[in-house]
Amino acid sequence: MPLTLAFGERESMPDDNKHKLLTRAQSKLIDASVLIFGEQATKKDAAFIARELVQVSLPHSNPGNVPAWQRRNGNTTLVIQSGWNADKGKSYGYPYGTIPRLLLFWITTEAIRNKGRGCENPRRLELGQTLSGFMAELGLDPNRGGKRSDAKRLRDQMNRLFQGKFSFHKHQQDKSRDGHAWLNMEVAPEGELWWSMKDSQQTPLWGSWIELGQRFFEAITAVPVPIDIRVLRALKRSPLALDLYSWLTFEAFRAHKSGKPRYETWTQLHAHIGSEYGRLDNFRSKVKAALRKIQIVYPSLKLGRKQGGIEILPESYPALQPR
Repeated sequence: MPLTLAFGERESMPDDNKHKLLTRAQSKLIDASVLIFGEQATKKDAAFIARELVQVSLPHSNPGNVPAWQRRNGNTTLVIQSGWNADKGKSYGYPYGTIPRLLLFWITTEAIRNKGRGCENPRRLELGQTLSGFMAELGLDPNRGGKRSDAKRLRDQMNRLFQGKFSFHKHQQDKSRDGHAWLNMEVAPEGELWWSMKDSQQTPLWGSWIELGQRFFEAITAVPVPIDIRVLRALKRSPLALDLYSWLTFEAFRAHKSGKPRYETWTQLHAHIGSEYGRLDNFRSKVKAALRKIQIVYPSLKLGRKQGGIEILPESYPALQPR
């Protein structure tokens, strides 16, 4: 892919001037693209996310003080209820942004590995070295404290995610009957989080653990979507780009397997990925900007030209081959 076209530069511009126009983020995308194009993903590059969380995503921004938060895709609705902070006598709030998404990638990946190892209790996840290593692999520093550090954000979002309750609701209706099915799940009904007394913003390390709820564990390990951790590293600052990437690799797998293109309108995509962006035209412009980034680091994605939405062609391949 010519770099001049990736960021809308003119091909006649001298190389040294092109380099000056690239932002730091764009340069990092190019570096990631070179690595991904040059080296095929291996087992160590694999991470996973639950299919249900690809089809209906978490909040991108803070929903604020609301009784419950929900996102809908067709007849399926994801509802999140926030946990209660007994020490402070108030809600933890809702998981939002990039950190809980990255945590869910880690949780799903670790749960699948535990299941494959035949662990006595695969739902128990140790949060020390493994989580720190995963975050470091993504270019985040889970050990550095400070007011605006990765460690502070990680601690806050861990509490929001682990203490929350997820439920999936499905409205089913035909000519003869009208019904409603639901599945309520606790993310981590049991666990221990330990923090440094010297730096209260530091992440939990040794001795911290969570035990995933049985229903939640079953849901995230049933049909996981494999993704390339190198792409997560490149897109980690944008919740919209992370959601789109996960959705695109899932749809690429479906298109490739069926031999038929997959298509979703802007209205459909807006409902299950970006309803908080308000106006559809605003959401569409943000998606197109995120797509340009994704295409740089996802070389096997092939998009069609069908208007009114996004078309994924059967020539596409998933980011990683499914399990």
